[in-house]
Amino acid sequence: MQMPRDSFPTDWSPPPVEFLNKPKKAPPAKKGPLEDLEKDPPDPNQKVELASLEELFWNMASPSQQAGTPEISSGSSQCYINNLDYLLQEKRMLVEKFSVSLQVISPVHPGETVFLPRRHPLPCFLDSSRLKPHSPLEELFLRSSLPEQLSFLHNGLLSNLYLHAADCPQPLLQWLFQLLTWPPETSSRAFGLLWDLSIDGLFRQPDEDMHFWCPSLQEVKEVFSSLGAYNPALYPQGPFQHSARVLESEASLDSQDPPQEVALDIKLNYIYKFLTLCLLVRPVSYTDASILDLMELLCRAGLDVGLCLLPKTDLQQLLLLLLERIQEWPGKLQPLCCALSWVSDHHHNLLALVQFFLDVTPRGRQLRSQLSLVIIARMLGQQESLPFSAEKTQLALLSQLLSLMRPSSLRQCLGIETLPSSLGQHSKASAELDYKVCYLCHSLLTLAGVVVSSQDITPNQWGELQLLCMQLDRHISTHIRESPQAMHRTKLKDLATQTYIRWQDLLAHCQPQGQYFSPWKDI
Repeated sequence: MQMPRDSFPTDWSPPPVEFLNKPKKAPPAKKGPLEDLEKDPPDPNQKVELASLEELFWNMASPSQQAGTPEISSGSSQCYINNLDYLLQEKRMLVEKFSVSLQVISPVHPGETVFLPRRHPLPCFLDSSRLKPHSPLEELFLRSSLPEQLSFLHNGLLSNLYLHAADCPQPLLQWLFQLLTWPPETSSRAFGLLWDLSIDGLFRQPDEDMHFWCPSLQEVKEVFSSLGAYNPALYPQGPFQHSARVLESEASLDSQDPPQEVALDIKLNYIYKFLTLCLLVRPVSYTDASILDLMELLCRAGLDVGLCLLPKTDLQQLLLLLLERIQEWPGKLQPLCCALSWVSDHHHNLLALVQFFLDVTPRGRQLRSQLSLVIIARMLGQQESLPFSAEKTQLALLSQLLSLMRPSSLRQCLGIETLPSSLGQHSKASAELDYKVCYLCHSLLTLAGVVVSSQDITPNQWGELQLLCMQLDRHISTHIRESPQAMHRTKLKDLATQTYIRWQDLLAHCQPQGQYFSPWKDI
């Protein structure tokens, strides 16, 4: 028996649903501001207002982005505004928050403007009015012009004339000494002949009647002036600076010559070597007053800005020899230190000046220690009030100055000027002042280390050195707060730590036996 099957009408259709059969209307396309301008060209007589950059970005954004970004009034600051101006402002705030200052304490001193550039050397004329020629060749040389006389020098004819002669005329030696200021091609030949003539004269004269020519202090000053030494009395408004056009013309004319700094260093080294020879042959060539003036002149020349990165070997040897030739010692120590402390106004330049003197002789150590102490006193404004006498040791005087080297005290001295009122300028000026304070404290602390290292620490000075260690930790180390945005503080902190370790090492080697020291008994 078969089950009846459900029948389904063939003509069945679903009931009409009118809202499903309605035709769909396409949404109107969003018109950008450019399409509106193309569709309706503006009237040339009518002013058209262009949309701002913010409106363009807003119109091109999708509906979801428009809905997700709420419109916020300018008074609200707790919501995020997704526009270009705010992104740029946020980027500047992030950069300021996480930026690292590029102001670092340079290991090289800035230098001073001592020598001005010269386009051509000054003419040097040979005074042959009192010279009598001994040969026709010598007569031709004495009557020739300056270019012809220089050709005698370059061709080696002067060596044939005077190298093995019985007596070398002094005007010729003075002329060769002046030629040391000429370009290296000429100055090198002049120095070689001057050196050979001077050495040859030593072996041809008896010791009791030896005549060795040494340039006077005035002649040395004239040579430095020929090199372009800057005289503040002649240029009260500062040294003259050449324009770029002049410098380019000089470079095109002297393209084959060495750089100006290298050429200047070569000429100065020739002068230093010959003066060293003079002091070795004639130890009493100069008086004490002339030696002090000459040392001040040499130290000022060594601080030239173009010579900062070049070695100073010949200068250091000459200064050491001049120091040993002072007759009244240590009576001239304090006047020499006071004169050298005013060679420059920058503390780092004065630190480099101390390093010109080698720590290899007792006088060299005395000068380094006393000069460092005088420079510290001058930078702190205590040069007049500090008693530089034999009653107090140098460590005791340094102890009085170390408390004034506190960064907060230096900040008050350097920050006498009022800071700008605006917030941005105030923060920038404050950061600049903080860098200057750390820079100055770094130089002063290095000089303090020179004072201590130049001393022969005895058990009697153990207490003074221990007090210095305590003051260093209390006044400097604990007042330096390191920051990723101020690397100069980190360098100052490292120097303070290294200085403290060195002084503690000295304490361990000079500790008195069976004696207890209380650093607070004299305070």
